[in-house]
This record gives sequence, C-alpha cells and structure tokens, in this order.
Amino acid sequence: MNDNAISIAPSLDQFIRKLPKAELHLHIEGTLEPELIFRLAERNRMALPYPSVQALRDAYLFEDLQSFLDLYYAGAGVLLAEQDFYDMTAAYMRRAQADGVVHAEIMFDPQTHTERGVPMAAVFAGMARALREARDQSGMTSYLILSFLRHLSEEQAFACLDAALPLREQYSDLWIGIGLDSAERGNPPAKFARIYRRCRELGFRLVAHAGEEGPPSYVADALDLLHVERIDHGVRSEEDPALLQRLVADRIPLTVCPMSNLKLRVVRDLRQHNLARLLRQGAMVTVNSDDPAYFGGYVADNYLASAQTMDLSREELAQLARNSILASFLPRVRKRELLQHLDGCLATMA
Repeated sequence: MNDNAISIAPSLDQFIRKLPKAELHLHIEGTLEPELIFRLAERNRMALPYPSVQALRDAYLFEDLQSFLDLYYAGAGVLLAEQDFYDMTAAYMRRAQADGVVHAEIMFDPQTHTERGVPMAAVFAGMARALREARDQSGMTSYLILSFLRHLSEEQAFACLDAALPLREQYSDLWIGIGLDSAERGNPPAKFARIYRRCRELGFRLVAHAGEEGPPSYVADALDLLHVERIDHGVRSEEDPALLQRLVADRIPLTVCPMSNLKLRVVRDLRQHNLARLLRQGAMVTVNSDDPAYFGGYVADNYLASAQTMDLSREELAQLARNSILASFLPRVRKRELLQHLDGCLATMA
C-alpha cells in the first residue's frame, strides 16, 4: 500500500508536466527569484534591504494584494539594463519549458521601469532577445502583453503607450496585446475606457485583470467598457449567476491562478477554490502561475496543487490544457497543431 502511495504522486506530476499547455497569465517581473534579485543587485551595485536570499524569501508573507505589490515593485527595482531583462526572461522560459509550456503570453509593466529612468527600448530588447532565442532553440513560442498599472492615471497610461508605439514594428512578432494589472480596489475598468478604445483601434488584443479582489461588476465592465477578449483571474464571477452564465455561453476565457489566490488570501484553503466548480459548469478556465517566484509555484505546480486539493481527474487536467491553447491569441492553424500535439501526448500516456 505504501509503495502504491509513493508511486501515485510522481505519476501525476509527470502526467502534468508532459501535457502541452499555454501559460496566459504570467507577469515576467513576478518570476524574479530571490537568487536572481541578489545577483542583479550585485551586478548593478545596488544595496538591498535584506541581508540574505533567505531573509528576502521569508518576507513573502502577504496579507493581501497590496502587501504583495509593495514587495513586487521593490524587487523589480534591480532591473536596470537590457541584460537584466534578458536574464529574467530567459530564466522563466527555461522553467516554463520544463513544465510543458509550449506557448506563453507574458505580461510586463513598463511603467514600473520607466518611472525609474529605465529606457523603454531596454525593456523590450532584453525580453525579446530571450523570447526569440527560446523560439529558435526549442520551438516554444510567446507573445508580450504590455500592461498598464491601474493605480496610476489613464493619462500616464497614454504616455506609456506613446513611448512604446515607436517600437511596435520592431517587435511585431511578439508584442500583440494590452493588459491592465496592479491594485483593483478603487480602480475600476471604467477608469481606462478611453485608452482601451485607442488600443482596440490600433489592433491590439485586449485583456484585463478583474474579479480577483474587485467585485463581479468589474468583470462585466471589463467586457462591456474595455471590450476585452479574456479576463485575468475572474474568480469572483461566480458570485453573479447571470455573469457566470454569460461567461459560459460566450466562452470567455478566465486565466485563473490558484496558488496566487491562496497566497494573497483570496481563498483561505485551495480546497475552497472554485476552479473545479467553474470548470465543471462549463467555464473556459485555464491554470496559470501569475507571479510564481512570489507565490511558490510555476504553472505545473499550480496544476498539481489544484489536482490534489480539488480532486481533478486526468481528463479535467487535459481539458484545462486544451482550454489554455484555445484561449491563447495564437493563429487558428497553430492552435490546431498544438491541440493535435496534446491529443498525441494523451494517447501515449493512456
């Protein structure tokens, strides 16, 4: 009996890591592991307010979203040069590939860096070099989603967009989307309606965080006022039955981040998380890692923790992987290829 118990967990873990999947809710600045933060601080001759890597890791005890954001922005302060952005992005791509990620849609917050005097061009160049290398060497594809910080003004978002647009053609193979993140409370979607209209006119794909700390009405407003195609988080949508019915009927993807929700106390226990309920009601939910260096797990860890606490079957795990491919912004032909790849992998693991 003990032998069987020992063999089940690795088997499930291996199944999850072999599933070809897309990661659609990932903040690249949230992949900065403490070890890399210290290395970059040393290279850039910066003093950190923590005496050691372990002391920094011990600080990852968050009361809510804002307490996390305070540390998140402080950690991002070590990113100064193109090479820093390259090192951070390359490290994530290696971890993601080991987790079975075949395509990633990566959010980044240029305002976090340009406010500190970092050139917009350095941010793009470092990330793009790492993403293109990964594509050329392993076939793993990726897109970039430039995200506005919602605690700042819409005027500042317009300034950020204006600074980035001259780089659009140079990075047209990567930069395809616009997002909205940071503190939800007191920063409703309506605050950014004008800039989202402008981004839609420019042909960008649109997503936004909503329904994490904010109420279900933020999800509806993100759909109706910002015209997003995907909702990042969206777990509070369940509180509004009519909204949930709309999400199911219209196949609006939700990029759910279970371990993030636990770490930020959106839920107190993963067994209370509504991921499984949403999936079983027909919602197009996907599993993602959000800010994995801070929340204790990359995408495969989120799949595994969800499977173990919510009794997800292997068929349901495969559906989550299938949802992630369908919910991506990849061309239809590429989606079809990846879905065939997924079916082939499932056949070998049957």
